[in-house]
Amino acid sequence: MSSSRPRVYLDISIGNRAIGRAIFELYTDVVPKTAENFRALCTGEKGEGKLGKPLHYKGSTFHRVIKSFMIQGGDFTAGNGTGGESIYGEKFEDENFEKKHDRPFLLSMANAGANTNGSQFFVTTVPTPHLDGKHVVFGELIQGKSVVRQVENTTVGEQDRPVEDVVITDCGELDPSVKIESGRADDGTGDVYEDFPDDEESATKDPQASLEVTKKLKEIATTLFKASSKDKALEKYQKALRYANELIPNEEQHEQLYNEFAKLQVSLNLNIALVGMQLGQYSVAIRAADAVLDSHHGKATDQEKAKALYRRGVSKSRSKDDEGALEDLKTAQELVPNDGAIINEIANVKQRIAKRTQSQRAAYAKFFS
Repeated sequence: MSSSRPRVYLDISIGNRAIGRAIFELYTDVVPKTAENFRALCTGEKGEGKLGKPLHYKGSTFHRVIKSFMIQGGDFTAGNGTGGESIYGEKFEDENFEKKHDRPFLLSMANAGANTNGSQFFVTTVPTPHLDGKHVVFGELIQGKSVVRQVENTTVGEQDRPVEDVVITDCGELDPSVKIESGRADDGTGDVYEDFPDDEESATKDPQASLEVTKKLKEIATTLFKASSKDKALEKYQKALRYANELIPNEEQHEQLYNEFAKLQVSLNLNIALVGMQLGQYSVAIRAADAVLDSHHGKATDQEKAKALYRRGVSKSRSKDDEGALEDLKTAQELVPNDGAIINEIANVKQRIAKRTQSQRAAYAKFFS
């Protein structure tokens, strides 16, 4: 980071949910004209443009998202990638191609060919060297990787347009005196790790470091769960599982660490199944239990399999699939015959099935009488 370069921010929401702030540093020393265009469009200080719209990113959307490539926004006139306007008029020339698209989280100008820069921009999510010499790189993300990743991973429909609107709810320039910490800021839970493991340098140094970070995330989630902050706990358990799934080492090269990761995957999925079940997020619980039962790692004990079957069974029952629930619960009982919770749930499910059958018979009898 350079202290002399301006820093701007975009506050972003998906649907009606605020997902955070992305902060960029602009390369005013390399491409001053291009950088100034973006800075002024963040502040809105230039007023109304020639097309009759405010020269301001606030309220505009990311209209095009391609996973493992880039997220694109800045069309505040048409909102679909056909519009936009620079502070210099509708279009301006390519300033230079000194900076390359050699890594994720670079800020670059979208265009419709040579010398057609307006207000549209994109943020890379992987290296994109095929864009070198065609698009002007003018800045980089210095905080908010998880925000960009959330946009990158949002569901899209036709023409790569997000199904839910991805909106720049606010934007502007930060005062030079504001201190920006590199990396992810602590959200109050002790979690200082990026949402996606590829972006977290401390977790990708070696398999042991990966394991320690994953365990720390699990501890944070468990602390939240014990404090009855279940929504947040579920989010952190899912994040820990993402780390475990992506960072598990090669079994042949790191057998002991591989086994520790595999056990951690089972434990995390069981916790997700439990919290999902308690929160009424039954599809989440069922998927997590499926992962335990279908695990190719084969690390789940009979006790753990019984927990997964019980939690999946309860979730199926609450989702009005009593027959599927009964099958899971009976299988769980075979593994742990004397478990009181399983026995009680089987009785409850059987009672509901019997009551429903009786109601159906009464309805049929009335129909044919």
